[in-house]
Amino acid sequence: GAGIAGSSALNVAVCAALSEWARTHYEPEALLQVAMNVEAQTIRVPTGLQDYRPALYGGLAALELNVEGVRRVPLDVELSDLESRLVLCYTGEPRNSGTNNWEIMKKHIDGDRHVFDCFERIRDNAVAMRAALGGGDWNGVGRAITAEWENRKRLAPGVSTPVIDDLIARATRAGATAAKVCGAGGGGCLFCFGPPDRRDAVRNALAGGGARLLDFTIEHHGLIRG
Repeated sequence: GAGIAGSSALNVAVCAALSEWARTHYEPEALLQVAMNVEAQTIRVPTGLQDYRPALYGGLAALELNVEGVRRVPLDVELSDLESRLVLCYTGEPRNSGTNNWEIMKKHIDGDRHVFDCFERIRDNAVAMRAALGGGDWNGVGRAITAEWENRKRLAPGVSTPVIDDLIARATRAGATAAKVCGAGGGGCLFCFGPPDRRDAVRNALAGGGARLLDFTIEHHGLIRG
C-alpha cells in the first residue's frame, strides 16, 4: 500500500531465490516475466511493466515501449545529484484505499477520450523527463514532475486527497519545486523535488504535517545473485 513497488522488489527477489533453489537459471528478462505472471495470477488483473525493472537492474533508465517489445535504456545521471533533490515520505494513508489502475486502464481500452488525453499528456511528460534528466536540466525535471501530477489527478477523483494536498502545499512553501504521489495515488508515499539547500526545510515541513519521513537511496545494482 505504499506505492513504491516494494511488492515488486520482493517478488523479484523471491522468484530469483526459488530459481536458485530449484537450480533453474533464468535470464533477467525471463525472470521478470515469471514475476509478472505470478503477480497477475495472484491479484487477478494485468500487471504493469515498470515496477520490476528497478529491482532487477538498479540504476535509472527509460523504458521504450515498441511494437517489438520493451527496451530498457540506462540513463547517464549522477544518482547522488538526484538523491540530494528528493524527499520521500509516507502520507499515513494506504494506497490500496485509493484509485484502481486497472479500472483506469479499462476506460482507456474502452476509448474514454478524457482518459486518452490524460495518458497522452503523461506520455509526453515522460519524454520531457527523459530529456531533462539526460541533459542535467533540474528545472526541467521539476516541470515534468509537476505536469505529470496535474494530469494524473485528472484520471480519477481519488488520486489526490486532502492530506496529500496539504502535504504538497507545506512542501511547496518550504521550497519544493515539484511533488507527486508514488504509484497510482490515493495515498501511500509522496516524494518532493527541489534544490538541495531546501531539502531539510522540506523534510521539516512534511514532518510538521504528520507525514513519516523515509530514508532511502537509489539502488545502483539491483538483483545480486549468490
